[in-house]
Amino acid sequence: MEIITAILVGIVAVEHLFIMILEMFFIRSKIAKRAFNLPQHLQGDPNVATMFANQGLYNGFLAAGLIWGLIHGSNPVGYMIQLFFVICVVIAALFGGVTSNKGIIVKQGGPAILALIALIIVM
Repeated sequence: MEIITAILVGIVAVEHLFIMILEMFFIRSKIAKRAFNLPQHLQGDPNVATMFANQGLYNGFLAAGLIWGLIHGSNPVGYMIQLFFVICVVIAALFGGVTSNKGIIVKQGGPAILALIALIIVM
């Protein structure tokens, strides 16, 4: 079960690394436009790009925390770090789902919720 938990946490980390890269460096790409459903009139706005870059940085911090927890492994410190950052992702997904796009709850929250359940079972 510890391996499954680590895989799930790793999936959440990789997902947030991808989001960070998309928001910080490729916000004007077709993939980002499709993923974020950004209205046409906002797509070239430098202020919007700056806000996405800021948001991307936070996603990078979440990914870094999850990776940090995975590096610590299956000891109590590693589990607590993973648990903290997975809970942060779940809360962020719920907030994003309520305030921005309901799909965020499934796309970002789904893997994080599975990782959270796995972490709770393993502890």
